[in-house]
Amino acid sequence: MKCLVTGGAGFIGSHTCEALLNKGHEVYCYDNFDSFYDPSIKEKNLRDSLNNHLFHLIRGDILNAEELTRLFEKHPIDIVIHLAAKAGVGPSIQNPLVYQKVNVEGTLNVLEAMKRFRVKKLILASSSSVYGNNKKTPHKETDSVDYAISPYAATKKACEVLAYTYYHLYGIDTICLRFFTVYGPRQRPEMAIHQFTRKINNGEIIQLYGDGTTSRDYTYIDDILKGILGCVENVKGYEIINLGESKTVTLIDLVKLIENELSKNARVEWLPMRPGDVLRTNADIDKAKNLIGYNPTVDIREGVKYFAQWFLSNLSSQ
Repeated sequence: MKCLVTGGAGFIGSHTCEALLNKGHEVYCYDNFDSFYDPSIKEKNLRDSLNNHLFHLIRGDILNAEELTRLFEKHPIDIVIHLAAKAGVGPSIQNPLVYQKVNVEGTLNVLEAMKRFRVKKLILASSSSVYGNNKKTPHKETDSVDYAISPYAATKKACEVLAYTYYHLYGIDTICLRFFTVYGPRQRPEMAIHQFTRKINNGEIIQLYGDGTTSRDYTYIDDILKGILGCVENVKGYEIINLGESKTVTLIDLVKLIENELSKNARVEWLPMRPGDVLRTNADIDKAKNLIGYNPTVDIREGVKYFAQWFLSNLSSQ
């Protein structure tokens, strides 16, 4: 199968490219190497894939409709795995127009290209942030997502709605995957586990927001990849699926796990809760189990251990 992976040089994207290559699929990685964080990190993410004859790196931007047209004209794509987006809750509050443009308009450009070239299968990266501060947990796909508390979350819901529109009008079969706090090797440097690990290891102060009781459903990258691969062969109709571990970990317990793996104590500065941050995420994964055989196996203790091992072995590049 010929797979287009937008945002394919990023954290989840580069792992997705490798997983597809390992299954024998041909992969077109489309990425603009955005400067949100050091583009050289993305270059390193792709080192192994570049040696595979089935891998093709295309430097381009989803905001450039002409570039996308040329890509689809030149390459007969079977499925699009759309991961490209501006990520992060906090930055979206500071720059909402940028997030709207990249996430919503960029996704619309991808959908338009798929419509024009009759590509009928889409896997779309959404986010657990769409649930906002929904007090009902675990979060189920049928829960209301009408109360986003950040522009980032609002753009992700908008993308889900646009994808449904193109499924309804043009028959583009779609699975929207709501990722729950993905972590693991290559995680973006500003994300909590990576940032805390780096700062604790360096003896720097980490900033914790709230009282330490906020909790997240942390999902290891290998489990996310199982979910994505499970969807590749099963894209039919329009579905929204949670991908999480279905377990929660408080902020303070996460820090303790990292301290334990590094054998170092954290220096902590406590700060008030930030706008846009949700209190708790927790995935109901029954639908994922039933539809795609999803079965996460890496718990947070194992995952933090694996991440710390990767971090320490790559210190020169941190």
